Amino acid sequence: MRRSVIFYVFLFFILASLIGGSVFSTYKFFMEEGPLPVRKEIFIEKGMSLRQIATYLKKEGIIESPAIFTFGVRAHNNATSMKAGEYSIPARSSAKMVMDILTGGQTYIRRVTIPEGLTSAQIVDILNKTDSLIGDINSIPKNGTLLPETYYYSFGDTRQSIIVRMQNAMIRTLNELWPNRSPDVPFKNADEAVILASIVEKETSISAERSHVASVFLNRLEKGMRLQSDPTVIYAVTNGNLPLKRKLYTKDLRIQHPYNTYVIYGLPPGAIANPGRESIAAVLNPIESKDIYFVADGTGGHVFAKTYAEHTENVKKWREIRKNRAARQKASQRKKIQIIPEPPDLPDTYQGLEITEEVDNL
Repeated sequence: MRRSVIFYVFLFFILASLIGGSVFSTYKFFMEEGPLPVRKEIFIEKGMSLRQIATYLKKEGIIESPAIFTFGVRAHNNATSMKAGEYSIPARSSAKMVMDILTGGQTYIRRVTIPEGLTSAQIVDILNKTDSLIGDINSIPKNGTLLPETYYYSFGDTRQSIIVRMQNAMIRTLNELWPNRSPDVPFKNADEAVILASIVEKETSISAERSHVASVFLNRLEKGMRLQSDPTVIYAVTNGNLPLKRKLYTKDLRIQHPYNTYVIYGLPPGAIANPGRESIAAVLNPIESKDIYFVADGTGGHVFAKTYAEHTENVKKWREIRKNRAARQKASQRKKIQIIPEPPDLPDTYQGLEITEEVDNL
């Protein structure tokens, strides 16, 4: 068996020389994400040879090179380990992942879900804590360059490979959505759209609201108003090192920082997080509205307004909701056997703000 492994490693050297690359770069092709755009089911018939399997995978658009797949499988001494049966191949599976699936039979395909609205540093932290991944991440990518979604992988895949797949997924998403943007949006490039999408992502988690929130900010940009988005203040206060483990204070709104949209006009210089596909689509094709204000409605969503007078009334309602909620919480605390003294009331963070919303964490 040792001779067999050595023999195929030698053949791998030959393949590398034939395609004009090093063994390292050739094996890199074996590890890189594949061409399959969406998850696909395939069926490996009993008795198929490795060469037949490689040809079939190429035909189905799952791998780029039958030769690299064949030699990679042989180098792992798995040439006779492929099992017949039906398999579900995740999108962008590397040749190595395909090999792992086919040699494992009904193997468990692992997945990691990256929520929308995290910074790149927070995403890197999630991947670093995923024990079934290996290796280090070369560097923390810029915010707005990683697409949050669920990524499938095999045990032993590298953390850097997930980062690369997230970057590629963001590029593909922008390439798809940017050409179909509304002619009325003011963005000079896709990067500006991602910046605003990251703000929308942090302002609301309700899918149906994203296009409406986007329209408010775009209306403000059109009128030359400041965006006045609380999540950008949190980003400025923490200098991007999130989360902020307290509420915002009025003094925070005045901090001089390029990301504080209560101070600057226009967009901040970069994204404050990594937005999902829905938020990107929302800023590229927002709903038509004349609203320029919004505030929390007490149910997790927001209520919108065209005039400051309407907005002031909405703010009063929101403060009344908060007041009643605090009273109920205090009454509930008194019913407990052990009474814990209440801390002093914090100052009203949002008094007089044009966009008023309680935000605890970015």
